[in-house]
Amino acid sequence: MVSMWKSRLSQTKQNRLMEHFVAGTTARCAAGLVDVNFKTATFYYHLLRMLICLATENESAFAGEIEVDESYFGGHRKGKRGRGAAGKVPVFGILKRRGKVYTKVIADTKAKTLMGIMQKQIKPDSIVYTDHYRSYNVLDVSEFKHYRINHSKLFADKQNHINGIENFWNQAKRHMRKFNGVPKSHFPLFLKECEWRFNNPKPKSQLKQLKQLVKQYMG
Repeated sequence: MVSMWKSRLSQTKQNRLMEHFVAGTTARCAAGLVDVNFKTATFYYHLLRMLICLATENESAFAGEIEVDESYFGGHRKGKRGRGAAGKVPVFGILKRRGKVYTKVIADTKAKTLMGIMQKQIKPDSIVYTDHYRSYNVLDVSEFKHYRINHSKLFADKQNHINGIENFWNQAKRHMRKFNGVPKSHFPLFLKECEWRFNNPKPKSQLKQLKQLVKQYMG
């Protein structure tokens, strides 16, 4: 399918679509600017997100000061965690302070689910900051040093905060809102795109990486 696509889409138009992708232009708008069919632009954007997902799947485990948090995306009902999140997609995030973020779509926010991810993505003896969500109780008897922030009382207490990962959630949700709804089946790809953008904030670097990925996997 990729080879068929390459024969129909010139390298110049591929490059322009990559530039619009990096700029955050929607596929519909990019299609008009590059003069390609909307479905063509949409599928090319989908391919780019798949390549990004491939490139981010083998990230090394984090060490040092780590913030973790769960969040919910999509749906039409606003509510609290767990039962109040009906219709939304639960996600989990791990952020190394002054470093990168790692995200994962999860089936639930139970302690066993979250701990399994943390044990894989965080090195032992790291300092892990969380809020007071009950699923993080398991960290008190783990190989990590655990500190909590109580959001009902304050949002930050010197080093004891999770402002970094919450800032990422805000950025990711702001980016996704421009698409007026993301198909649930494609949501993991959009989430990894947001992770990739956060970890590689410079547009020139993003474009260079995309061109390398296209050449590597589609060349």
